[in-house]
Amino acid sequence: MGLCLRNCLCIVLIATAAVGGVSSNHGVFSVKYRYAGRERSLSLLKEHDARRQLRILAGVDLPLGGTSRPDGVGLYYAKIGIGTPSKDYYVQVDTGSDIMWVNCIQCKECPRRSSLGIELTLYDIKDSSTGKFVTCDQEFCHGVYGGPLTDCTANTSCPYLEIYGDGSSTTGYFVQDVVQYDKVSGDLQTTSTNGSLLFGCGARQSGNLDSTNEEALDGIIGFGKSNSSMISQLASSGGVRKMFAHCLDGVNGGGIFAIGHVVQPEVNKTPLVPNQPHYSINMTAVQVGLDFLNLPTDVFGVGDNKGTIIDSGTTLAYLPEMVYEPLVSKIISQQPDLKVHTVHDEYTCFQYSESVDEGFPNVTFHFENSVSLKVYPHEYLFPFEDLWCIGWQNSGMQSRDRKNMTLLGDLVLSNKLVLYDLENQVIGWTEYNCSSSIKVRDERTGTVHLVGSHYLSSDCSLNTQWCIILLLFSLLLHLLIYQS
Repeated sequence: MGLCLRNCLCIVLIATAAVGGVSSNHGVFSVKYRYAGRERSLSLLKEHDARRQLRILAGVDLPLGGTSRPDGVGLYYAKIGIGTPSKDYYVQVDTGSDIMWVNCIQCKECPRRSSLGIELTLYDIKDSSTGKFVTCDQEFCHGVYGGPLTDCTANTSCPYLEIYGDGSSTTGYFVQDVVQYDKVSGDLQTTSTNGSLLFGCGARQSGNLDSTNEEALDGIIGFGKSNSSMISQLASSGGVRKMFAHCLDGVNGGGIFAIGHVVQPEVNKTPLVPNQPHYSINMTAVQVGLDFLNLPTDVFGVGDNKGTIIDSGTTLAYLPEMVYEPLVSKIISQQPDLKVHTVHDEYTCFQYSESVDEGFPNVTFHFENSVSLKVYPHEYLFPFEDLWCIGWQNSGMQSRDRKNMTLLGDLVLSNKLVLYDLENQVIGWTEYNCSSSIKVRDERTGTVHLVGSHYLSSDCSLNTQWCIILLLFSLLLHLLIYQS
């Protein structure tokens, strides 16, 4: 009962996310934070980001015509339905990858169970009356590979193979089937709808994607920039506009994830760097408190490992050494009596018993078009045992391929609505309460609807109604004990 009740409490305590399309079909997905409710582990966070960055950089050279790559270690996942009749799948929501893929029935190395409290499902095209194979001579396959495949013969499936920098890989073939999700039918109201999407059918996984992964999911939803991503496919069919937004709740571990034209809140926008595989923008300055760091003019130049990557799948924030060192020194100098400790050979930590927001400065990043992003001390500092540790990381200490990259992850993006507008090639953000709601416009009718957070619970042997009854009973018992 204890385990079930804990899972049921997730219905009430974990804020999750909604996705709303913008034409007559506003789509909604409920999204959950993978590490919600867990004590932060420095080694776990850094291990996650190290694998993540290897995959980001490996994506540049993958044989997919410049497209990005799926990633198996992101933080947020959603439940969607696939096939006819529909079956539920738990898939990672990732702004840093393009294709959508799920593990398939013939996969021998795919995970069969997960420690996340979810039931994994292997996709079987034979069980779906709407499932179809994608052949190598189809236009989609040509688009993925940048042209016709050699040795392509009639009725041969379109394959995919992703090999990541850490040695993990996923391989299989593309299929097409109906994906079930919810459309917004009114303020905070949804009804079921579907769309036909092309996605990968994973036949073999290795490394961090195989059956040894304890925190396994069924697959990935990629929200990257290429034409193979879910957002691009939905937009090309006329179902949605090529825009989406997320708001990651740094307190409750969930938030809002919406496809469509967000009209409220308004955000200030900065242009995306053209011809980049990821969401990269131009940083112009770094401010600590009231002071601007004196930095070389070329530190934020755009190049192979330059520019600033925005990636919600990364946990911390990584800065070039010439930015990291003066930034951390400026922060620590606010409290001259601090006794600084180095934890795990790379984390700067210290003891501090007062309010960190009162004792340390805000850090503000400035971008092109006079757009700024402010990060508060309680966001860039996090507790570890009896210490406070700084979440900024020195990318100059990383491997050669990741050296001096600028990458802003969940540490910076939490508690902000971040808008990705691929139609106008801009990205923007504003501080926001991610447990509230946003407004999305239906472009066909002009109607504006509220899209709010939803609750995604883990699997439970009892149904949701019984979980709620157990919760109410627990509250009543607590009240009776307190009054006695």
